[in-house]
Amino acid sequence: MTGSALHTEFRHRSVLACEAPEALVHNPDGLYVDATFGRGGHSRTILGKLSDQGRLIAFDRDPEAIAAAASIADPRFCIVHSPFSAMKSELAALGVTQADGILMDIGVSSPQIDDPERGFSLRADGPLDMRMDTSRGMTAAEWIARASEKEIAEALRTYGEERFAGRIAQAIVREREEHPIVRTAQLGELIARSVPRNASDPRQNPATRSFQAIRIVVNGELDELSAALESAGALLRPDGRLVVISFHSLEDRIVKRFFERGAHPEREIDPRLALRAAEMPLPLWRDAVRVKPGKEECEENPRARSAVMRWAVRTDRAWDDGQGGNAR
Repeated sequence: MTGSALHTEFRHRSVLACEAPEALVHNPDGLYVDATFGRGGHSRTILGKLSDQGRLIAFDRDPEAIAAAASIADPRFCIVHSPFSAMKSELAALGVTQADGILMDIGVSSPQIDDPERGFSLRADGPLDMRMDTSRGMTAAEWIARASEKEIAEALRTYGEERFAGRIAQAIVREREEHPIVRTAQLGELIARSVPRNASDPRQNPATRSFQAIRIVVNGELDELSAALESAGALLRPDGRLVVISFHSLEDRIVKRFFERGAHPEREIDPRLALRAAEMPLPLWRDAVRVKPGKEECEENPRARSAVMRWAVRTDRAWDDGQGGNAR
């Protein structure tokens, strides 16, 4: 079976498929951004909420997602092959400087996980790629071959919250001196030999945390997210909405801190400063909401269990570059 034929078998079910567009679209005539198109589940629902005057611009850095977007034949829709961290400059190139709402569905899509050729999953052997954009950048195998033992350990500890990061890094360096590490099964088995199974969840593959960490490094995911949040804050017009769905604690922590700092800028002020009420900074966000998928959705789609959606409304306070703060 050819790669293109194989890829058509993988399907993506958008998490919070109704709730996210409902939170996002408040003006049917407005301009909206789906910053992470995936396979277009959210985009199609958003389009269904827009009037003939509405407009939706989507982004994705995965060439397969860009190809999938060709199935949406709607004059109100277009897609840009770009990481969402660059949406501000990419939109400017299209003559767009403000948006009424921006949606970010962070993380790896089901087709990326399910396709062994992408190298994201431990469930089937495949090349150690892990790139969101397969047309550019360093693969996971290349990073593993080049990174120092210290760099590998720090990445596993920071991005995978892996307790045995040092032991795994040592094993990787020892193995690569004998054989290049280029397959997912090869790396997974190496890690499994290096660490004990999780006693509280023996079903979890011992390499799960390490794979997550390596994927985050290869794609620069947390830096991408921080940059995208900053761009979104600058792009949204007053009363515009930013909706973000994340799937693990590192991402959610960044989103939570971003909204909290913008909604409560007074907390960043040195309490020793005697400022009058009129001198206090005004909030950038209001009406912040946290939403979790319901029991029924989690039962139908197990990948929804770890999802957290946070959204908030922009105030009319002007946005200066860097004003969102470093949420990391």
